[in-house]
Amino acid sequence: MIVDEQHERRLSRGLTRRIGLKVGDVDRPMAARVYTESDLPGLAGLVRFEWDALDAWYEEDEEIFLHPRNPYTRTDALRSTRQVRVELDGVLLAESRSPVLLFETGLPTRYYLDRTAVNFDVLEHTATESLCPYKGRTGDYWTVRTPTGSYPDLAWSYRYPSPAVAAITNLVAFYNEMVDTTVDGVRLDRPVTAFS
Repeated sequence: MIVDEQHERRLSRGLTRRIGLKVGDVDRPMAARVYTESDLPGLAGLVRFEWDALDAWYEEDEEIFLHPRNPYTRTDALRSTRQVRVELDGVLLAESRSPVLLFETGLPTRYYLDRTAVNFDVLEHTATESLCPYKGRTGDYWTVRTPTGSYPDLAWSYRYPSPAVAAITNLVAFYNEMVDTTVDGVRLDRPVTAFS
């Protein structure tokens, strides 16, 4: 049921009226705005839902996380036979000849490695979880511990990634911004990103 909250407000795009949602015993006040007037053609009469007011969002039958996907952003997971070696403070974290390379617009290539290729002796599982609209909800994070230091949540894995990147299921990736990554014998520079 829609609940008119009798609250009008003029925003940059026009006059809005707040509405809430009520389903059984569940009450979600301020769940949406209805544009009652607007100078923008076609906006009057449309509803804008607040992302956090609803339990889940879907594109067709696929759940999306955090925010709507940008149609100009791509995420591709491709199997490879490149040799990938990941180290930190001189400690081998992982090495594989069968990585899955994840290409995501605006980010460096991520190297997802089979768990059998990962040195779990230096990884400690954490309770951290994150969401990505393109890959889904992470299932695991690990802190890396070397004789030199402790590096929180440096590695992660997706138990049930979005279907578009299913090839990374249960594989482990490391933030290449913070580890030393060698691909086919060539040490890569650590990229600088928002995750640096």
